[in-house]
Amino acid sequence: MPGIGVRTLTDREEKCLDLGPIQECSPIAGKQHGIQMLKENTHDLSLPMITPKQRKVDSENRSFKERWELDYFFIRNRDKPQCLICSQTLAVCKEYNVKRHYYSQHEKVYGQYTGELRIAMMNDLRSKHFDQTNAPPPSVPNEKAAVKASYVICEEIVKRKRAFSDGPFVKACAIKMARAFGNEDLAKHFESVSLSHQTVARRISVMDQYVNRKVHNVITNCAYFSVALDENTDITGISQLIIFIRTVDDNFETSEELLKLTSLQGTRKEDDIYNEVKCAVAEYGGFKKCTSIITDGAKSTVVKNLCLSTLLKRDGIECMMLHCIVHEEALIGTLLKMTDVMEIVIRITNLISDKKCALTRRRFKAYLEELEAAYGDLPLHKNVRWLSAGNYLSRFFSLRKEMYLFLMEIKCDPVLEESLIDGDFLSSLAFLTDITLHLNYLNKKLQEKDQQVSQLYNHISSFRNTLMLLKLNLLRNELTHLQSCNELFQEIEENGTTLDFSRFVPKIDILIDNFTQRFQEFNKMNSSFRLFNNPLNTNIANEEAKYQMELCEIQSDMFLASRVESGVPFFKLLPKDKYPNMRNLGLKMTSMFGSTYICEKAFSDLNYIKSKYRSSISNGTLQQILRLSTTNITVDIDELLSQLSH
Repeated sequence: MPGIGVRTLTDREEKCLDLGPIQECSPIAGKQHGIQMLKENTHDLSLPMITPKQRKVDSENRSFKERWELDYFFIRNRDKPQCLICSQTLAVCKEYNVKRHYYSQHEKVYGQYTGELRIAMMNDLRSKHFDQTNAPPPSVPNEKAAVKASYVICEEIVKRKRAFSDGPFVKACAIKMARAFGNEDLAKHFESVSLSHQTVARRISVMDQYVNRKVHNVITNCAYFSVALDENTDITGISQLIIFIRTVDDNFETSEELLKLTSLQGTRKEDDIYNEVKCAVAEYGGFKKCTSIITDGAKSTVVKNLCLSTLLKRDGIECMMLHCIVHEEALIGTLLKMTDVMEIVIRITNLISDKKCALTRRRFKAYLEELEAAYGDLPLHKNVRWLSAGNYLSRFFSLRKEMYLFLMEIKCDPVLEESLIDGDFLSSLAFLTDITLHLNYLNKKLQEKDQQVSQLYNHISSFRNTLMLLKLNLLRNELTHLQSCNELFQEIEENGTTLDFSRFVPKIDILIDNFTQRFQEFNKMNSSFRLFNNPLNTNIANEEAKYQMELCEIQSDMFLASRVESGVPFFKLLPKDKYPNMRNLGLKMTSMFGSTYICEKAFSDLNYIKSKYRSSISNGTLQQILRLSTTNITVDIDELLSQLSH
């Protein structure tokens, strides 16, 4: 157009505007094409790019102010402000941030300190901060030692069946002992040992798992095993079924361990017991290695034993069913039916030793001292088991004269006074005392540790012979082996009266018949016991055919014939390949429970652990404590820690 000056474009401007040939396209496509061309040609532009201005903290020359220490309790740590109170470090050294942290977090507590008191507080916080930062880090060996010490103490707590809350008490005592000896370093080591209630529970759980794995390996690798069942009721009225297992390996090494503890809720049936036992044993391959099952001798399990045997045979399981011997005499003691005698004894005891009338007991003790009696007091009788009455009856019988004089003096009950001078009552008391003492003696024999089942049978046979001898003595009125009866007989005889103790012969017959009936399963194994105890002198013709050829070899072997060992030590000498049947007999006999010690120990432990002060303890924790308190497996703490670290 005329009048308008037109400037000629330079080559660079033409190049920038050269967008290629114009093509007909949609608005969107054209826009995308333009953007692409701008990207391709932007690198040729020499104009500088406009970038946003960034704020640089370093260029603002911010620095820590010394007054912040007193105003806000902040110090400089690696060019950053750090709070002395909570040790928090701020990212920017800016007074606004420092002030906001102090007033929002600490001003309510530390704002009250002013003047000299604020300076003292600041210095105290500074000293604590530098003590913590300059303290050397704990060494790894010390940490491991603290953990090991924690496990050692926890093991001692569970072995002694103490409460888990005793851990802090033990720790406090150890720290005070170390400081009493002036060893502050040792006290600090003790302080690093964790013994809280929760820690003790965790440690015991870990040790229980360790022992359980060991027991699992022992059972898996054993040659034979036997099972013992003990049913008891705890303080809360819950029936607890305790299952023990005794194993023997090919080298005749034995082990007795707790297999399982389970509670029987509701009505107890033989099916429940059988299912619990079957479930516990199934984990280790079932009953194929089981040689015998021993149940307790409680009245409720006598019938259950027969039903349990029937259930086992129904499932094709053949093994010997026996009663636990120690409970057998408890049942036998009740067969004497002399509760009338015990009632009078308990009434007299309660009269003298009643806690509600301590004056009477003090007067009785003073009376015994004045008369220089054989005993200084009358014990309290706990009617837990009949066998516990043995020592009690013995002392009661010894103090019968002193008690009669004392009852006459206090004039309380004429019936009780007359009982202590009545010949029939005194003769019954003397007989009951002597019989229970004989049963107590048998009880101690049966509870000896490390016995074989053949020794157990020998004790039973010996007691049966003792009963036969006592029967003959009573028929002749010979009381040599009945000490209390003999003492009373001579005392009455001096007064011109003769007591006839033959009236107690029927009670001896009851005991003899009961032994014969209840221990008939042991009688069936008499030949096996005899062969196990003395294979060198047994009559070969009377033994089973599978043993006869090997017995011929054994009795003709000069080396074996010269040996003095018997039982397990002798069977260890027999080569496996030469005498397989005889060694197998030895293994089976060794696998059977030869002592009731572990059953009795667990029963006592159960009552001690789950007492009225710990009645809410769970069944799982109770099983852990029972296993660790009765086990013969040593917990290797170093091995346990090594396993935990991996």
